[in-house]
Amino acid sequence: MAENKRGRSSFLLPQPPVITAWASVAGKKESQGPLGHCFDKTSQDTFFGQKTWEQAEKAMQEQALSLLLKKAEIQRFDLDLVLSGDLLNQCIGSAFSVRNTGLPHLGLYGACSTMAESLLLASLAIEAGIADRAAAQTSSHFASSERQYRFPLGYGGQRTPTAQWTVTGSGAVLVCRSGKGPRITAATIGTVTDLGIQDANNMGAAMAPAAANTIADFLKDTSSSPSDFDMILTGDLGKVGSRLLCELLQKDRGIDIESVHADCGLLLYDIEKQDVHAGGSGCGCGASVLNSYIMRRLESGELSRVLFVATGALMSPTSSLQGESIPSIAHAVLLSKPT
Repeated sequence: MAENKRGRSSFLLPQPPVITAWASVAGKKESQGPLGHCFDKTSQDTFFGQKTWEQAEKAMQEQALSLLLKKAEIQRFDLDLVLSGDLLNQCIGSAFSVRNTGLPHLGLYGACSTMAESLLLASLAIEAGIADRAAAQTSSHFASSERQYRFPLGYGGQRTPTAQWTVTGSGAVLVCRSGKGPRITAATIGTVTDLGIQDANNMGAAMAPAAANTIADFLKDTSSSPSDFDMILTGDLGKVGSRLLCELLQKDRGIDIESVHADCGLLLYDIEKQDVHAGGSGCGCGASVLNSYIMRRLESGELSRVLFVATGALMSPTSSLQGESIPSIAHAVLLSKPT
């Protein structure tokens, strides 16, 4: 049996990889929210100087990686590996952002769970000794996602109260074998969960069961309780999904996380003043919040242990049109303050 494995899907990292730098890029709406001052770069131009929204998403990832390298004071070829993904078909935002760079790249698709997935895999690459420095990043864009998954913006369709606002943003972290910064000490690989939700305008309900399963698995596998963490941070459940997550864990597992739970989709926007309905979602939601507000608090010691749990709805436009339900997944990564 693998000596660092715990339970069926969790593992410890005895020589914890270190997050030595992080960077965040956000759009206009995000800059107007409560965390607007935390981002490294914001743009009042939805297109980020490009001709299309998809190209804008590529530009966000390029900017996030460039900022990351600058903050880390390293050059592009000092990276051993880039792990990235997004919500677009064939992950073109990620692939196009690193084309012709000469950097080894692993493209990922975990939907909105991609920030946690890339962090998890980057830490495994470091632990396995196949990389000394790995960049993990992702992005999403409101307009490109709406065009792909729901309606063209010009259609002017009504948004339901359960709908979430796809975040325009990107985040990147540098995971290293050594250095100073928050550490990745444990993780849980999620399982695909599907309780039959079919409403593409209610992502929170579709993803909450996956988050509940992963959190319960992590706590059981590592013999932990919610009180062991300063924060259990979900990526993008929003108002509806966050409520369901707490209810599912309490009623089905007897686990109460309400006092330590926070959600990036609720931290990023002022849902009373900004028209985001149930909150934020998208790959860029967890990525931009984690790589700004949360990392700063970990670095300063204000937070000691954060269980970051990003969730993803593994749907496609085709599967929805064919009447399929929405399977989801959640991955967990334990982040600890610098020692």
